[in-house]
Amino acid sequence: MSRGEVLGRPDGLPGWFDPLLTRVAECRTEDFTTLRRPVGKGGRSSAVLVLIGEGDDGRPDLLVLQRAATMRNHAGQPAFPGGATDPDDAHAPATALREAQEEVGLDPFSAEVLALLPELWIPVSGFVVTPVLAWWRKPHAVHPLQPAEVAHVARLPISELADPANRIRVRHPSGWIGPAFQVRGLLVWGFTAGVIAAMLEMAGWAVPWEPGRVVELPDASAPVPAARGGAPDEVVP
Repeated sequence: MSRGEVLGRPDGLPGWFDPLLTRVAECRTEDFTTLRRPVGKGGRSSAVLVLIGEGDDGRPDLLVLQRAATMRNHAGQPAFPGGATDPDDAHAPATALREAQEEVGLDPFSAEVLALLPELWIPVSGFVVTPVLAWWRKPHAVHPLQPAEVAHVARLPISELADPANRIRVRHPSGWIGPAFQVRGLLVWGFTAGVIAAMLEMAGWAVPWEPGRVVELPDASAPVPAARGGAPDEVVP
């Protein structure tokens, strides 16, 4: 799939979701990345859950987790819940919700899937990832269920992600430069930051910022510094 697909607009959906869903229906892979899957190359199917809820202040926030520093790949890196498709998964939403339940204890019935973003090719891992956009209708406490894989869970306010003071670019040791966010002790970069940056623009949440500041990432084998502030192992509504 090279285009976004809106699956529904349930009753009670907050009005701030409307611009994003309208734009998702028109979005294409090019809105997120210049990388295209090579012709004839399949790739391993996977999905991530882009779960947006409403904080106590009535404004939207985004659920992310931080990978454990001991992991062989993506050590210490913030990410969306998600992973590879299992044979029993009926579709991308099933994969994303199952992974979120296994990783952070998300009740799948508390979230309503709204749309599928375009499939995105990750050449380093060979994965074809479908971001699944969902509304967290009934937020509840979540926490790492697999300490060997997940170190921390956080709900990041959209307003803080859009704040120009929290937006930077990072340079990987390979020379790659991409968008990033420094929010609540987390350095969000790579695939996750790219999806977030695109969504901020599509939803009209983005605020003009100066992209001149570039921060060097540590050696690829070194973990990103652990999250600071907030509860270390649980996120509550």
